[in-house]
Amino acid sequence: MATCGRGLRRALGASPCPTWRRALSDTRGRLKPEYDAVVVGAGHNGLVAAAYLQRFGVNTAVFERRHVIGGAAVTEEIIPGFKFSRASYLLSLLRPQIYSELELKKHGLRLHLRNPYSFTPMLEESAGGKVPRSLLLGTDMAENQKQIAQFSRKDAQAFPKYEAFMDRLALAIDPLLDSAPVDLEAFQQVSLLQRLKMLSTLKPLWQAGCILGAQLPQYHQVLTAPAAKVLDQWFESEPLKATLATDAVIGAMTDPYIPGSGYVLLHHVMGNLEGIRGAWGYVQGGMGALSDAIASSATTHGVSIFTEKTVAKVQVSSGGRVQGVILQDGSEVRSKVVLSNASPQITFLKLTPQEWLPEEFVARIAQLDTKSPVTKINVAVNRLPDFLAAPNTPRGQPLPHHQCSIHLNCEDTLLVHQAFEDALDGLPSKRPLIELCIPSSLDTTLAPPGCHVISLLTQYTPYTLAGGKAWDEQQRNAYADRVFDCIEAYAPGFKGSVVGRDILTPPDLERVFGLPGGNIFHCAMSLDQLYFARPVPLHSGYRSPLQGLYLCGSGAHPAQRQRICLQEIQETQVQSLDWDNHLESEMVTIPVFLPGKSHEQREPGGLQSMGSQKVGHN
Repeated sequence: MATCGRGLRRALGASPCPTWRRALSDTRGRLKPEYDAVVVGAGHNGLVAAAYLQRFGVNTAVFERRHVIGGAAVTEEIIPGFKFSRASYLLSLLRPQIYSELELKKHGLRLHLRNPYSFTPMLEESAGGKVPRSLLLGTDMAENQKQIAQFSRKDAQAFPKYEAFMDRLALAIDPLLDSAPVDLEAFQQVSLLQRLKMLSTLKPLWQAGCILGAQLPQYHQVLTAPAAKVLDQWFESEPLKATLATDAVIGAMTDPYIPGSGYVLLHHVMGNLEGIRGAWGYVQGGMGALSDAIASSATTHGVSIFTEKTVAKVQVSSGGRVQGVILQDGSEVRSKVVLSNASPQITFLKLTPQEWLPEEFVARIAQLDTKSPVTKINVAVNRLPDFLAAPNTPRGQPLPHHQCSIHLNCEDTLLVHQAFEDALDGLPSKRPLIELCIPSSLDTTLAPPGCHVISLLTQYTPYTLAGGKAWDEQQRNAYADRVFDCIEAYAPGFKGSVVGRDILTPPDLERVFGLPGGNIFHCAMSLDQLYFARPVPLHSGYRSPLQGLYLCGSGAHPAQRQRICLQEIQETQVQSLDWDNHLESEMVTIPVFLPGKSHEQREPGGLQSMGSQKVGHN
């Protein structure tokens, strides 16, 4: 603690205001009046889209309304000396081909893989000097079984089979998430020859069926049934079931007993980092370093990135096709195509002139389910949490469990259900579901010596409180205090270690990062808003009803990865490009992480520095 105090004083003395990270602004010279393509929003998805377009010769500009790039994948020094992944905080779903093709390692991307990766401490009365039990999971299956056997020997034997079962389903679904869905509207309008060519888009479905084989009915149940039902068929111990169930509800206004929640169980095995399937890790320097690496790759090839340049409107010609954008300062920038990294709601309800969109389409966009349960709390502390179930060393050095996703209030799936029911009544959960991560346990660049940054993804918190009340500072702090009280029960002394905190309720996440309803996926990942129907039926292929306008954010399919056909860009008649040799099947792959992109008015979140006053998640 003394070490942290000295380090913090040095940090405060050297940095009176946040200066660690500066936005990339006008990296390729002055704003030009015309580009081949414009990308709205410099979130990670938009940056990847821009990087690939530029690599294929499409002169591309990116406009970001905030002072910093990255959207929700951003690092901000909101408390002097402490660098937070303010929204998105873990990396797993970055496609390997993007990592290699954009040479992100060359452009500074460094990862800290986590092993072990999950820690669930119990609240139990100590007896005979024994510490409470805990569940620690990692890549060593034998050790996992030993941990699970504390609660159920039967579950310990079943766990390897469960993991193999889920791995196989993830392997089958992976090609679907990496491929554009069949465009049913276009299929009805094109010639027979073009229809035959489009049948190739069904190949991932055929591949998935071949992988799943005779077990298809069992796998169908995973995708459609409640997560609790799926887990009950495999396991009997509540700590294991509740820990796994967090993957089914994280970031979603749902609970393990609602049909369809089983699909999101796949998230913990879908990822791939450095060739390791299912791996999740921290980015050196915070999630903003990932966005910086993508931006560095993009600008090396000629992409122009402009920060604090808000797109106010998409321009449309009298002939009904996109011809550029108008910025908030009145500047007009012409382009033949516009890719929006903003949410479908912002793109089509705010930026696009409504007269150019079908009424039915607009109505469907307006009806998208964007409910979110997430309040993100970023915390600066002067020492590591000391869990009763895994006491710290005398020197307070990080232990293996400190690098994990630490699940609190997860002893029983019923606790998760009760927390969800509170939110349905318009109340923040009495015992919130808490995912606690300490990236500074592996990345010492994020905090002064001896100090740490903690990411708390908490749920459930409604967007609007009971009685139609909006969140205010008092309610925001009262909820954070409740979260801190919960952590204190597992790790006494936690509240006394807090130096400062930043509280982002669903309305804050919407205001700061442009996440509609605070939803980290832009719209819910429910069965009626996936694949053919994401964001709405007949418009799942990234093209909008307005010619030349495309989606490239997480509100389009796939929810975790998506592609934009460069062949479609060719059809919008971007000139002076030699497409013939590589456009027949080439695509831009765009990863989506937890959470989404931003393109709304920039406002501060609920930042509160800590003096003598005591205040209190994917």
